[in-house]
Order: sequence, then structure tokens, then C-alpha cells
Amino acid sequence: MKRKLKFTKYQASGNDFILIDHRSPQEPALTRSEIALLCHRRFGIGADGLILLNSLPGYDFEMKNYNSDGGECSMCGNGGRALIQFARDSGIVKDHYRFMAIDGIHEARFEHGGIELKMKDVSKIIETPVGPTLDTGSPHLVVPIEGTGSSGLLQFEVVKEGRALRNSPLFMPGGINVNFFEIRSGNVFVRTYERGVEDETLSCGTGAIATAMIVARDREDFMPGLEVRMPVHCQGGELEVRFTLETTQAFRNIWLKGPVERTFTGET
Repeated sequence: MKRKLKFTKYQASGNDFILIDHRSPQEPALTRSEIALLCHRRFGIGADGLILLNSLPGYDFEMKNYNSDGGECSMCGNGGRALIQFARDSGIVKDHYRFMAIDGIHEARFEHGGIELKMKDVSKIIETPVGPTLDTGSPHLVVPIEGTGSSGLLQFEVVKEGRALRNSPLFMPGGINVNFFEIRSGNVFVRTYERGVEDETLSCGTGAIATAMIVARDREDFMPGLEVRMPVHCQGGELEVRFTLETTQAFRNIWLKGPVERTFTGET
């Protein structure tokens, strides 16, 4: 890149992002190729995505987020949590945040060592031949994996199988994010192939939410109005998902919680 650009790098349960304060932009908007280069792990900074902190009247800020391929992406739960930490580090210090993202208004707060982000309600699950799909801010397919320990999810070919499903005619033209999960000793473990990144990411917030919802929906003790608080174990760490399960199709009061860490700042 020829232009100078200040940035901060954050990771949220292993999901890593380049954050840029764009409230008073002095430069033209970044192009798709520039964003892809910045996110490239060998020729750039390296990240799963890039997020801009924009000004927006009536809100604390606006979130504008991009996948590592440079394209603007749907809502990213871990990215939203990283943006809250970046906003505070950039001088927007509040007890409760309210911001606009591509899928609408979100709220967030710091809670017991983590950052908790409120997500949009979910009102529909679509069954497909390969598993249920639902939109938790981004579209997700949830696929159970048989087996436990080394015979199950840990050795599963997430990239190969995820890429095939992501590009399946069932989900075209937009494609879909793919979450493979298993339950070991009562705990939910998930690995995610993300479209736009076109690889496995170490965690995915909207994917953790989608997986938790399918697990809760299929519980033997399901009942309308059930309050769910579920830890979800990802390759990069643990996330907590909580929501109200109103029906087998409707989920309300959805929150995603987990740690965020600033890794470094720089200029390119």
C-alpha cells in the first residue's frame, strides 16, 4: 500500500481483526484489493477481517466490517465485541454501548471480564438435506459430527468438508458459513468454516450462537420460554451464548460473551 494507515490489531477468542478509527477520514475509502492485502497473512498485517469505526449521528458509532477477501460482510459477533474494546481504547468510554451494524442496532457492555454483545432475534430455521440453517446476523449451517475425542471433531477435515458445503448449490448464490459440532462430556465443541475468509477460523461468534440454538432446540427437556446459558468451546477459546428459546423456531434476547485482547498497534 502507498498510503499511510494507522491500525490496531485485536483478537476475540482467536478470531483476529484489523481495527481502524475512521471517524474523521482523511483518505478515500479503502478498496477491496487494499483490504484483502492488509488481511493477507504473508503480504499484509494478517487477519480474518477488517473493521472500521465510523461516526453516525444518534449512535455511539457505526460498525463497517469486511472479510479477509476484501468484501463487505454480514454481521460478525466476535468482530462487534472487538470493536467495543477498540471504541473504549479510542476514547469512547461508556457503561453501555449502542451502535449500528449492517444488520441493524446492537447493544454491548463490559461484563465480568468479558464483552457482551446483544444480537438480533432469530425467527426461522430451515431444514436442509445436510443440516439446519439459520441467520444469526450471518447465515449458518449446523452439522453434527459423530464420534468423540480424536475420532471426532478434532480430526475432522473442516476446510475440505466446509468448503464443499459452503459452495453447495443448496446455498448459492451467496454461500453459507458451516459449523461442525460435537458434544463431549456434556460440553459443546464447534469448528467453523467461514465464507469470505474461505478457511477455518479459530472461533466464530454468530456460528457459536447458531450451534447453541440448534443444540438447545434439540434438547429432550425443551420447553417454550426456556432460558439458556451455554458455553461453546472453539479452537481459540470459550464463548458464552445466552438466549430465550421461545419456540423451536424463535429465539429472543440473544447475547454473545467472550474475551477480547489488543495484540498490537502499528502503521502501514
